[in-house]
Amino acid sequence: MGIKFAPLRIPLERRLQTLGVLQWVFSFLALSQCCLLVFVFLLFTKYWCVSVLYTVWMYVDRETPSSGGRRSTWVRNWAIWRYFRDYFPITLVKTADLDPSHNYLFGFHPHGVLVAGAFGNFCTEATGFSHMYPGLTPHLLMLPFWFNLPFFREYIIPSGLVPSCRLSAARVLGRVGGGQVAVVAVGGPPEALDARPGALTLRVRARTGFIRLALTTGAQLVPVFSFGENELFDQVENPPGSALRYAQDKLQKVMGLSFPLFHARGVFQYSFGLLPYRKPIYTVVGKPIPVERNASPTDQDIESLHKAYLDQLTCLFEENKIKFGLAENSHLELI
Repeated sequence: MGIKFAPLRIPLERRLQTLGVLQWVFSFLALSQCCLLVFVFLLFTKYWCVSVLYTVWMYVDRETPSSGGRRSTWVRNWAIWRYFRDYFPITLVKTADLDPSHNYLFGFHPHGVLVAGAFGNFCTEATGFSHMYPGLTPHLLMLPFWFNLPFFREYIIPSGLVPSCRLSAARVLGRVGGGQVAVVAVGGPPEALDARPGALTLRVRARTGFIRLALTTGAQLVPVFSFGENELFDQVENPPGSALRYAQDKLQKVMGLSFPLFHARGVFQYSFGLLPYRKPIYTVVGKPIPVERNASPTDQDIESLHKAYLDQLTCLFEENKIKFGLAENSHLELI
């Protein structure tokens, strides 16, 4: 099969959209490594004091990520995020009003390869979250590992990213007065290994930590389904039981990170590369499930709320699937 090259004459708007997504993919896949290399390199130059002073700063500032972060309205409103949004495009869909006097725990599904919908909707203002849900402040939970990388942490903190540990989430959702939203990709890194076009498998039945968190903090649960999230990348076949999947599962358990072997298109051609396909994403935010605070929930309490959540998530999917391009016989597989 030949390579399909991009036309030479492409509107500037589309080139800027590609640039916006290119920098986003780079930040996910390579920026942290570059930051670490710069940090180490400076130690062996006359500017070694920069790395030493930054190490001191990281120690002094160590509690900031798990205390709600240090978000920046300016960063969240960068023009490049609007080009990033329009590349797919990404659309945030509201189905119910959310009272800002409460705190909310958004369960985001599916994880996808690089959680593009979650980032675009909750780490930037490109889709208008603050206008759509006035009085609410979103925080997307991310693996704690990334907040320990020098310089890179200063890039991710202003967007509203916080560590995905219980302490961090509890601090966000435990704030008096409400108005806080913690967004968790429930399926986590393991679900990324199943992300490919057409996939509707969600790893959620055995995931009850977020249910316990909602109960202990009293945060209302809100299911969120991002239609199109799994359509952005192809992935090398890795069925359960295969040698590749075995290696990926082992690496995920040891490092906490998943390593999907994904591919899609390039910058100047459409046949291969690491840029996502231009496929629309519709992130639908469901109705809130009221939760009564319970400092010591029983297994039955957790199971009951978990079932209510799964029912609401399934209803959200069924009510919107045809509207956003899926066939009537499409159904979620909850594992």
